[in-house]
Amino acid sequence: MKKLISLLLIFTFGLSSCEKDDICDANTPTTPRLVITFYDNADPTVERNVSNLLATGEGMSTGIAFNAVSSIELPLKVNDSITTFNLTYNSTIPTDRNNDVLTVNYSTQNVYVSRACGFKTIFHVNSITRTDDPNADGIWTTRVQLINPNIDSEDETHVQVYF
Repeated sequence: MKKLISLLLIFTFGLSSCEKDDICDANTPTTPRLVITFYDNADPTVERNVSNLLATGEGMSTGIAFNAVSSIELPLKVNDSITTFNLTYNSTIPTDRNNDVLTVNYSTQNVYVSRACGFKTIFHVNSITRTDDPNADGIWTTRVQLINPNIDSEDETHVQVYF
């Protein structure tokens, strides 16, 4: 009888020491990207689709292509406080392409998510500036406006660009 009780206790303690797998669920929010929404300059309340947009991070040889969308999401550097993007409008049309430079100045904060997922980085945008690429034909964007400086999710627009 003592052997049976001992075996049951060992078995019970053996089962209680098992842990669930540490797998980060795909639905867990991770480091958010900067959400930019484009608006019509003539009617600032109307979202406007941008065609053949190429967003290239400074120092990168390839970019992210967008076509016929009114909103884009761009990643910020987690180990820096400034990220610069070249936004090329009509990037597939050599005679009509135009490039503007968007510089985002921000601070970062690492937030613990879980043991399986680790940390995510959230951002606070201090300023955003738009300049013309000196090698381009002119500025295609007319105004850039910071709407929400706290980038902790991708559920809302952070920056509005008018063109």
